[in-house]
Amino acid sequence: MNERRREGAAVERAAAAHLQAAGLRPFAANVGFRGGELDLVMFDTRAGARTVVFVEVRHRRTAAFGGGAASVDAGKRRRLVLAAQQFLMRQPGLRELPCRFDVVEASGDAASPTLRWIEDAFRADD
Repeated sequence: MNERRREGAAVERAAAAHLQAAGLRPFAANVGFRGGELDLVMFDTRAGARTVVFVEVRHRRTAAFGGGAASVDAGKRRRLVLAAQQFLMRQPGLRELPCRFDVVEASGDAASPTLRWIEDAFRADD
């Protein structure tokens, strides 16, 4: 595993732990499909309803080129939506549940990143 992948894996673990501490439950991680990958799939039951949360984790060492959330452009959103649709096709028990797309923006050192969770960062129809 190269250094970039190790850093990415560390940041994703930190993001998953952060979301779990906030009350989300993990379901899947690094689920790949043709044309896209879902970093994290979690359940949010904090409001009483069960919501499927597709989480994109974006790490930037510096904000020189914009933060991680800014890198989730229209093309990336389209690929995430397609991956989420494919995921739901393989999980028939989840198809009727509400879904949302969150972004966790990580900055700084991958071993101990600063995290910013953006709930409902975009919609499938954006």
